Amino acid sequence: MIIVGVDTGGTFTDFIYRKDGKWGVYKILSTPHNPAEAVLKGLEYILEGKPGNITHGSTVATNAILEKKGANTALITNKGFEDVIEIGRQNRKNLYDLYFQKNKPLVPSSMKFGIDCRVNANGELVKDIKIEDIEKVIDKLKAFEAESVAVCFLFSFLNSEHEKIVGEYLKKHGFHYCLSSEILPEFREYERLSTTVINAYVSPKMDRYISHIKDNLTEGSKLRIMQSNGGIISAEVAMTESVRTILSGPAGGAVGAFEIGKMAGFEKLITFDMGGTSSDVALIDGSLPLTVESEIDGFPVKVPMIDIHTVGAGGGSIAYKDEGGALRVGPISAGADPGPICYGKGEQVTVTDANLYLGRLIPDHFLGGRMKLDRDRLEKYFDSLAKEFGLSKVELAEGVLEVANTNMERAIRVISVERGYNPSEFTLFSFGGAGGMHAAFLAKLLGIPRVFVPKNPGILSAIGMILSDIIKDYSKTIMLKEALNFDELKGYFAELEKQGVEDLLNEGIEKENITLELYLDMRYFGQSYEIIVPFTEDYVNTFHEYHKRLYGYANYDKRVEIVNLRLRARGKMEKPEFERKTKKVEKISERALLGDTKVIFDGKEATAKVINRDFLQYGNKFEGPAIVIEYSSTIVIPPNSLVEVDPFENLIINV
Repeated sequence: MIIVGVDTGGTFTDFIYRKDGKWGVYKILSTPHNPAEAVLKGLEYILEGKPGNITHGSTVATNAILEKKGANTALITNKGFEDVIEIGRQNRKNLYDLYFQKNKPLVPSSMKFGIDCRVNANGELVKDIKIEDIEKVIDKLKAFEAESVAVCFLFSFLNSEHEKIVGEYLKKHGFHYCLSSEILPEFREYERLSTTVINAYVSPKMDRYISHIKDNLTEGSKLRIMQSNGGIISAEVAMTESVRTILSGPAGGAVGAFEIGKMAGFEKLITFDMGGTSSDVALIDGSLPLTVESEIDGFPVKVPMIDIHTVGAGGGSIAYKDEGGALRVGPISAGADPGPICYGKGEQVTVTDANLYLGRLIPDHFLGGRMKLDRDRLEKYFDSLAKEFGLSKVELAEGVLEVANTNMERAIRVISVERGYNPSEFTLFSFGGAGGMHAAFLAKLLGIPRVFVPKNPGILSAIGMILSDIIKDYSKTIMLKEALNFDELKGYFAELEKQGVEDLLNEGIEKENITLELYLDMRYFGQSYEIIVPFTEDYVNTFHEYHKRLYGYANYDKRVEIVNLRLRARGKMEKPEFERKTKKVEKISERALLGDTKVIFDGKEATAKVINRDFLQYGNKFEGPAIVIEYSSTIVIPPNSLVEVDPFENLIINV
């Protein structure tokens, strides 16, 4: 069967595939009006009527929230608690903004329904639910034409009986619904409610999207979906638990960087994924960073995700003059349509246009020569915007890149310096279609000594998807006020372990390929927030060590609480192998040297070598300035930088 990884981005849809014993890559422009069109078009080209084993990372759930184009969603909760979704935590990010307004909730006031029933904080039934109350709410749901319903009762993580009763009635009447006790059986009612509402809001759209792809696949094909936690799940699970796919594309990139970096001997990485619309960064210190405190568009999402920070700076980010007269770049993007000016339709200067204007893109070698860039078309638009600022066109182009680089530098500082990590101890792992044009400059700004550019960096997120295992996350609130011995606490995991193994067996994983990873959410007695620690024989000391690393101190005499149990069930998948070269070749092949080109660095024109990466070999070394071209990306090597090709044919740029 043909193995295919698919990643949908804002500008390009990327494919990697193994067919007839060989690996291939493919990129086509995305179709924002219907992302499935580009996916199916690429699969048709690759599969040629044969069945495929497909793993897909989708932006459908993310875009549904950001664009407010999800389902017409209703909320059923306890009477008197209908407004929890609007009250939230009363946090105010922009403390001194007199005009600050919170985002409108995804459920309008008219679609919030309370039922007079109650379970107490011990999970005991205080007031039973009445069937006539459920039927009245269902009549209202029909009147308001609700497409999806979120059900979230107080303390349902301890006793889910009322939610299940409501769920049965909703199912009987044909409503799409989700229960908080199934999506997130944890305490903190606002976060549980928010996560459940988001799932209800995006799932119908994700259901239609995945169903459309499945219905048009070659007979015998398998489809799995990338999750935000770095694992994959079946298409059927993704349709009902779509909240788990919100960061699926960026998560694929982080997994790919982690696996390929580890293979090459680099375990301390700052990943830098620059695409057409945004840049995603993450810090990997020996393992993938996970968080349960994410947000999307201001709404809490408490399912486990890889800790990725995103900034609106990509190749398609638009440059403009703000109200104060300053040059700004992004977050608005030209996307795939109309795209940058040099693509032929756009009329606003973008980061890609600036790179082309300075000679850092080779017009005839974009996408392996399949897409020619129009350099001449830039003049009119650069002339117009440069006059607005009183700059030359070269100064404008360099200014656009400097502003974009500063935006991305700030994002990397958030995940490194602001969390106590020194960037100089890490390697910058660059990927994404536009990453190679900016990585060396970012490394210099941050004091990072080297840049790692893998093969086919423009499709690394798709590569990460076929390197991922099937992963299912489970959690349970237990609220233990003191530590127990290891064996006693291990018994609390039995129910989660049983469910994890059953679910993976149902996914088609052999029992010997299943591993269970156990974690605890712990805190000092009296604290409000927890940290996730591995469940070890000496888990209390493990917690102290984690706390000290995160916050600079540990209180070994203070009592600890165990709030939640977490289980990560991992089903090992067959993964592709990457060839490690053994023979060093010092001399660069003549086929790799395509001549010279003029490039501008710091306002001065320099002659740079143009190098075809396809013909570089292990052991090759060269100095900048140079422009390295390949199918999925272009890599800019500044002056005084040394490049080495490692045994896996990755580029290591010493800046």
